[in-house]
Amino acid sequence: MKPLSMAALLIASCALPACSTLGGDGLGFSEYAAVNVHRVKVGNGNMTVVAPRPWNRHRAQLFQDVASVEDWTQNGPLLDGITFITGLRSGHFMVRQRRSADQQVPKFRADMTPPEIAAMLESLYRVRGGAVDFQTLSIQPRRFLGTNGFQFDYEHLDDDELWRKGRVVGAVINGELYLVMFDAARSHYYEAGLSDFEAIVASARLRA
Repeated sequence: MKPLSMAALLIASCALPACSTLGGDGLGFSEYAAVNVHRVKVGNGNMTVVAPRPWNRHRAQLFQDVASVEDWTQNGPLLDGITFITGLRSGHFMVRQRRSADQQVPKFRADMTPPEIAAMLESLYRVRGGAVDFQTLSIQPRRFLGTNGFQFDYEHLDDDELWRKGRVVGAVINGELYLVMFDAARSHYYEAGLSDFEAIVASARLRA
């Protein structure tokens, strides 16, 4: 899927009611369900968040997603998306991929530094998303889930000739990766959704 948003990384030009998620492995049908303004579990359930307004949660039907990955969108996957990665274990991939593929997105390792995690995310866009240009804007420390984490800001140009912008906030906790990622069309939709993203990041809690 082209990196039209993080919610649409594996299929290009899909409609809101029918597209697969970042964790999928090809074409498939799915549905979206409203996420209302209350605390909800995301990904594999290790983390909970509260959205400041309703969003749309992606539900895969034909393809099994990576359990720790979940995608939301506000205006459709071509325009914006938030992806949650909750407790991805060391030695595991963010996306399903064939071993025979010439290019591979690296596995997550518990000892990765923030720049190495950012490089892994860049490879996700280039290898699986087909980004023709990717620019790192900044990598800086940031508190997340009560621990020392990082913030990664970037832009990418996709082969639909649309620039998109993204922000990632994450941390490695007990050897597992936790991320919240926002990716949207740079024109209008990124700024329109950034406050929602920041509110969701601030609300994030680990389940006991």
